[in-house]
Amino acid sequence: MTENVSVITLIVLSGFNETKNYQAYIFALTLLCYCFILLVNVAVILTVILDRNLHEPMYILLCTFCMNGLYGTTGFYPKFLWDLLSPVHVISYSGCLIQALVMYSFACSDLSILAVMAYDRYVAICRPLQYNSIMSKQRVILLVCFSWLTPFCVIGTNIILTSRLKLCSPYIARLFCVNWIIVKLACFPADTLVNNIVAYITILIYVFHGLFIVWSYMYLIKTCVHSKENRAKFMQTCVPHLISLITFLVAILFDVLNMRIQDSKGLPQMLQNFIAIEFLIIPPMMNPLIYGFKLTKIRNRILGFMTFKMKSTLS
Repeated sequence: MTENVSVITLIVLSGFNETKNYQAYIFALTLLCYCFILLVNVAVILTVILDRNLHEPMYILLCTFCMNGLYGTTGFYPKFLWDLLSPVHVISYSGCLIQALVMYSFACSDLSILAVMAYDRYVAICRPLQYNSIMSKQRVILLVCFSWLTPFCVIGTNIILTSRLKLCSPYIARLFCVNWIIVKLACFPADTLVNNIVAYITILIYVFHGLFIVWSYMYLIKTCVHSKENRAKFMQTCVPHLISLITFLVAILFDVLNMRIQDSKGLPQMLQNFIAIEFLIIPPMMNPLIYGFKLTKIRNRILGFMTFKMKSTLS
């Protein structure tokens, strides 16, 4: 048994089995979706980087948010597009672990950045006179590093623990690699005890992120209720954040329920596939659009650049 387990070097992504009759259509739609994600995120990133007037904490965090979206989607879409064109849907075991690391460090980083953005809005609206001293450039850099490095280390710990397991099956009923499902392939369930403990600690860490966001918004709403000026600030800068947060949480919640609830086996594979990749489609696509249209400075810079380009082309 142990000898058979040790030779598993390739993981088969059996989630593609239901896509055989539609692969050309899915490929075209996915390529269009990925190009659009690249376009809107890069547009916001370049707008923030090139315009010195946007070198403020809120816009720096938005830039970080869009960069993280590019990081996560790049870990999925190129491999997914390649698999749609390939008759064999496999990935090396080491590549599978790396993909799982990218997917879920991306998701956890999104939540961390949303928590930092909530803190930024809390300070801006509830403690405006102290905003510049609290949200200094040094602190913003530290918060950005926290948003990226902490999830990477936390998820990396989960992946390292998974890499020591001996697997009894190379088949994953997904379109990409997921740490929790790899752990379920372990031959010896007793070996996964530490994995499960660390996984629940990870979930607890990010539940606290969510509770912190709720706490921040309780104070924000309490402050904004009695001030017309603060209500205007809330509608301008906090509503996009709330929409991003709700979009992200709904996508992740569906994916977690899909993985954890045993009854999900009764769902059609195509529906399971869509639920699985929803957090890689909707948030990275919607976030730049929401902020681009809602935040006046971003919208004006992008529209101004597009107008300038059109005039240059016509002349």
